[in-house]
Amino acid sequence: MDTKKEVVFDYGRIDNIEEFQSPEQLYRDLLSRVRRYHPSGDLSLIERAYQVAYRAHFDQKRKSGEPYIIHPLCVAIILADLEMDKETIAAGLLHDVVEDTIYTYEQIAEQFGNDVALLVDGVTKLQKLQFMGDDGTKTPDRLEMQAENLRKMFLAMAKDIRVILIKLADRLHNMRTLKYQKPEAQQRIARETIEIYSPIASRLGISKVKVELEDLSFKYLEPDAYYDLAEKIAQRKSEREQYIQAIVDEVSEHISHAGIKAHIDGRVKHFYSIYKKMVNQNKTIDQIYDLFAVRIIVDSVKDCYAALGVIHEIYKPIPGRFKDYIAMPKPNMYQSLHTTLIGSSGQPFEIQIRTYEMHKAAEYGIAAHWKYKTAADGKVASDAEEEKLSWLRQILEWQQDMADNREFLDLLKSDLDLFADSVYCFTPTGEVKNLPAGSTPIDFAYSIHSAVGNKMIGARVNGKLVTIDYEIKNGDRIEIMTSQNSKGPSRDWLSMVKSSQARNKINQWFKNEFKEDNIVKGRDMLQNYLKTKAIDPNEIAPYKEEIQRKYGFQNWDAVLAAVGHGGLKEGQIINRMLELYEKDHKNDVTDDDILKEMSGNSERVNQHMKSRSGIVVKGLHDLAVRFSKCCAPIPGDEIIGFVTRGRGISIHRTDCVNILALPETERSRIIEAEWDDSANVANDEKYIAEIQIIANNRSGLLVDITKAFSERDIDILSLNSRVSKSGIASFLMSFQVVNTHELQRMIDKIQGVESVIEVARTTG
Repeated sequence: MDTKKEVVFDYGRIDNIEEFQSPEQLYRDLLSRVRRYHPSGDLSLIERAYQVAYRAHFDQKRKSGEPYIIHPLCVAIILADLEMDKETIAAGLLHDVVEDTIYTYEQIAEQFGNDVALLVDGVTKLQKLQFMGDDGTKTPDRLEMQAENLRKMFLAMAKDIRVILIKLADRLHNMRTLKYQKPEAQQRIARETIEIYSPIASRLGISKVKVELEDLSFKYLEPDAYYDLAEKIAQRKSEREQYIQAIVDEVSEHISHAGIKAHIDGRVKHFYSIYKKMVNQNKTIDQIYDLFAVRIIVDSVKDCYAALGVIHEIYKPIPGRFKDYIAMPKPNMYQSLHTTLIGSSGQPFEIQIRTYEMHKAAEYGIAAHWKYKTAADGKVASDAEEEKLSWLRQILEWQQDMADNREFLDLLKSDLDLFADSVYCFTPTGEVKNLPAGSTPIDFAYSIHSAVGNKMIGARVNGKLVTIDYEIKNGDRIEIMTSQNSKGPSRDWLSMVKSSQARNKINQWFKNEFKEDNIVKGRDMLQNYLKTKAIDPNEIAPYKEEIQRKYGFQNWDAVLAAVGHGGLKEGQIINRMLELYEKDHKNDVTDDDILKEMSGNSERVNQHMKSRSGIVVKGLHDLAVRFSKCCAPIPGDEIIGFVTRGRGISIHRTDCVNILALPETERSRIIEAEWDDSANVANDEKYIAEIQIIANNRSGLLVDITKAFSERDIDILSLNSRVSKSGIASFLMSFQVVNTHELQRMIDKIQGVESVIEVARTTG
């Protein structure tokens, strides 16, 4: 029987991540990875997305000094390794375009369709908003921003789960390159990763991503412990390799004799899981012998249990350490048989047995099923896949119930953390319930339905009456006793429950039970706050509906009730309303003012605005002026301005493809602009220009081209080259010049180089 075996020891794998590659190499790598699994040979969507992302990020750099395009390419490669569809790959390439460049959501939708645009929008962070404190001062609150961005992300996930897969890929590459960040940023990002993103990857069953995120976070949060552990594991490397190799050989022989076709491998457990075991069990590395797991992968479920029987004949199992995740899958639908055994030397080790399909689901989670999610016949996801996303629906419910961002963030972290350890129990009808470790019958009752929890008066476990603070154990059969005469939950229950779901439903009961009292109390609190701050209630009254929409309440009474029971602070509400009032009544120039001036309704039409960048914009006051990155205008070019939303005026060349492709609805935002020749002469400022060179390839061609630049003392900022199968060389070069006259002289010089066919300036 064909039994394959291998032992993999991947020590220090986090530090072995390949360093910088050129965008061209990465792009070729991306296409080859997609072609391995994608049945369609048409990759034009991905190719177009790469071209747009390349141009949009052209002059941007990462903190590592690499071209920024490296990041979206690496994100797309991670998604390709998860075998995602072409739309997700394209969105991965474009995921930072709306956030970091002049491209808009509408432009992405027009060029790539609504699917890709929605995915990009889902992972685009909110702009750096300022939040008003209770004292009325504006501060960029990092916690508030984190919570708001997470709220936005979860809402987008509810529409399309691919949003979080792109976000996880984005976070994974950022973690791989975290060494280029400052120490305080490393700690902050690693903490957020291990508290939010790694547990989300676990919830979705993507262990391939979860394991690496945990190890990378561990490396930056506890560097001394990380490197100490890595060193200690490496010290006994050969001894452990021999030990696990002997087990793999022995298991392979017996499995083969039993007539079971299997693939058997031995793998080192990842560093963070070893570290957690050392901390939780208060053991040293020498006291933990099951650092490795032997994995047996077979064709069918029947073979899983047959292999288990063979293993238990060879080795003595440790009582209480057998787990059947095939019969009772984890909440993320992970399936496998786990058993811990005693080896011939007396050392314990773990064996995991699963099918190939289970193995793929364990590695890739929900990503493994994405391409089957909507079949050609229109069938939707299976019940198993829907179950995997049930926790997401719960989080969306919290978003509606919790206006306070800090409370939402704390509950989210708590729920994701509790997910790590769980217990399995049964209803009287045999239905399996999965609850956080340490759960009580109260948690069980609310997991069935909020009405069952609210009317609960007692519980039986395995047929015996228990107290309501009884700690549920694996395999318990639980029956909840209810009564219509119950007065409802007690506040003491909040200290007994372990699940966030139960805690949230109990809080909801108290909010609803005392709603009228809370409304009166909330109204008094708001009125007192208005008097204290001498704020006219009539001025901010028009913004009540905006506050309701902001926090997801159906009416103003619900807002007052939230203030009354403490879910919202009165200062939080009033200051938000004041912020909206000030925004509508501020003296700054608004978009409407700009458009009115542009259409000739202003008395200042003939005024000119002169900026330090050497641009004169007609008809406007002192606004921020910046040069677009898509077409890189330089003095001498015909230019126009485009009034952006909230970022001043963007200057483009009149032949810029983005300007030429503007929809009719946006053309009202175009404004006349011209160069201030005196300013340019005075400061002799240099501007970035980009040209494309087409030539017949030959030896020494690139040397001759670069020589033309050095002779004119012009530094090349970037150079990308490609040679076709027919021998045509294409170069994309950027460099700095003072004006179009200097650029034209440079173009003429290159045109004279032998073998050069054409030299042209790029147009965006």
